[in-house]
Amino acid sequence: MLSDDTYIVFEASNSSGIKIVNQREAASSNIFRQKEFNLESLGIGGLSAEFADIFRRAFASRVFPPHVTNKLGIKHVKGMLLYGPPGTGKTLMARQIGKMLNGKDPKIVNGPEVLSKFVGETEKNVRDLFADAEQDQRTRGDESDLHVIIFDEIDAICKSRGSTRDGTGVHDSIVNQLLTKIDGVESLNNVLLIGMTNRKDLLDEALLRPGRLEVQVEISLPDENGRLQILQIHTNKMKENSFLAPDVNLQELAARTKNYSGAELEVDEESIKVTMEDFLNALHEIIPAFGASTDDLERCRLNGMVDCGPSGSGKTAMSATVGIDSDFPYVKIISAETMIGLSESTKCAQIVKVFEDAYKSPLSIIILDDIERLLEYVAIGPRFSNLISQTLLVLLKRLPPKGKNVLVIGTTSEVSFLDSVGICDAFSVRFHVPTLKAEDARKVLHQLNVFSEDDTDVAAEALNEMPIKKLYMVVEMAAQGEQGGTAEAIYSGKEKIKLSHFYDCLQDIVRY
Repeated sequence: MLSDDTYIVFEASNSSGIKIVNQREAASSNIFRQKEFNLESLGIGGLSAEFADIFRRAFASRVFPPHVTNKLGIKHVKGMLLYGPPGTGKTLMARQIGKMLNGKDPKIVNGPEVLSKFVGETEKNVRDLFADAEQDQRTRGDESDLHVIIFDEIDAICKSRGSTRDGTGVHDSIVNQLLTKIDGVESLNNVLLIGMTNRKDLLDEALLRPGRLEVQVEISLPDENGRLQILQIHTNKMKENSFLAPDVNLQELAARTKNYSGAELEVDEESIKVTMEDFLNALHEIIPAFGASTDDLERCRLNGMVDCGPSGSGKTAMSATVGIDSDFPYVKIISAETMIGLSESTKCAQIVKVFEDAYKSPLSIIILDDIERLLEYVAIGPRFSNLISQTLLVLLKRLPPKGKNVLVIGTTSEVSFLDSVGICDAFSVRFHVPTLKAEDARKVLHQLNVFSEDDTDVAAEALNEMPIKKLYMVVEMAAQGEQGGTAEAIYSGKEKIKLSHFYDCLQDIVRY
């Protein structure tokens, strides 16, 4: 029986040479193996928004059958670039995308593997990657399966043309070969090229234009909620097999693992019983590759923080505290002590890299500690590095990319010098951190608990107008040199510092 809804499907064998086009098919495509995805079961945490973005932009058109896309004039996305810091899940995401699709198994290629020392061999290696897709499209046309080619470390072979001076022009011809396959005269419609890099700035601009690697998704450091999802995924097997101790608090671990990428949050599942202490020990052993580790920030405030108002804390300690207490995924401190012996240009390159890395995170804090030391300022002359000064001015006035927010905190003891070179104008807020008043010193001494109750008030009066760094130095000297006692006994509260000895130490320290 034939009705208005009846339609005929024609088939042709692959060897017939007949290609059937514009044929009506089922209402939807079978591009995906399953219709619903559980990212947690796929081992992907903290990247839900990025995953949704990829599927909306790269696969929405492929869900429709070919005859519909032909009538709508829709062009499929043929290339996608995943970029961001190392260890954030780019390779994992690309592999899982390949597994979810109903087409051929994805071809995974590391950029450097394609390079060859023989003339023309590298270009042939690139062509070979597309050979199966070309054959499939020739014989099956619109019915061809989707061929996914994953390029890891694509920046190794697709550098900007003309930027490499190896004399062979190999890198330039690789870019040309890829562009021909993706977007050339005989471009393929059944290919999805997924490139991955943590150096998007090195890629040839032609690769990033529409019709090429046009879907560009940044995979950045996870926020606290993302870190919680990652930790839940990594501890799932432990929980199922009763290897996870009841004291493990994943929410607390997520809060304490600021700056950690997904790869750095991975845990050892072979341990027989994993306790909270094991996780805390691991935090000290694994240093996050991006941003400052909390240990670096803690070093800037060895004596903790005392609640005695804005005048009761050092500049660096205050900056470090902002970084530690914030929920920002990326916190980095730039100080002169990490750049001893480096040339001006190398220092500039390091400072620029910190800012570039900060732009890869939605929220970032950069602490410029002792700016005058960074600028190599000396009062005699006065002399300073104009190159570093200009670099800092450009970076401080530069607007971050859209959707990124960077807070820069600077500290200095030479504000008049920074004013003279125009750096103060680059900061929105200026805050003066004064020396301690007697009342503030009293609060600090009460917390240290190294004097008897009566002596604390007297010692505090003697410390009026004392910078907090010198206060700690005097107390440390008095505790170390106390006759008949030890520093451990004094700091534990078993013994107290005598006022007479404290005054002797105070005389040895020049206040200004």
